[in-house]
Amino acid sequence: MRFVITGEWSRNHLLHAVVVCFLIFTTLFWCSNFFMFFSKMSLTPASITNYYLGNEELFQQPRSFRAMIEVAHYHLFAMGILLMTLTHLMLFVPLPSALKLWLIILPFGGALLDEGGGWLTRFVAPEFAWAKIAGFLVLQSTLFVLIGTCFWSIFGGSSHEYEDLDE
Repeated sequence: MRFVITGEWSRNHLLHAVVVCFLIFTTLFWCSNFFMFFSKMSLTPASITNYYLGNEELFQQPRSFRAMIEVAHYHLFAMGILLMTLTHLMLFVPLPSALKLWLIILPFGGALLDEGGGWLTRFVAPEFAWAKIAGFLVLQSTLFVLIGTCFWSIFGGSSHEYEDLDE
């Protein structure tokens, strides 16, 4: 926070380098999310239910509790850290506080819905496949906005823009 208030953010090239490197890796992660999701299923409820509940005609086994808990164990921690880092960077971007709040709440909600949608589909009802799809789309779109906004703040935003915003 000190970097923004004192104006060091616009002059600290090492800090910019760290954030840009992080954003490059995060962009690659974002792309790999698409490849992983679409290598297993599509944006249709039928493909989601086939993946989680299995499909005898396609010789697909249902996801086991153990397999799902192993994925959740890593996803919950990794997504929490990633989203905490990205949304923390939002605090330093020259945007109105109300917009920042949405850019903080939506990705966390999308991540929970994405992870929880699979569990709900597998263990509650197949109709929750829509939750998995919605969660994936919200998470991916908000990650895109967060990454793009951070890049914009480094390469396109100016330090005087921070002075006009409400805290």
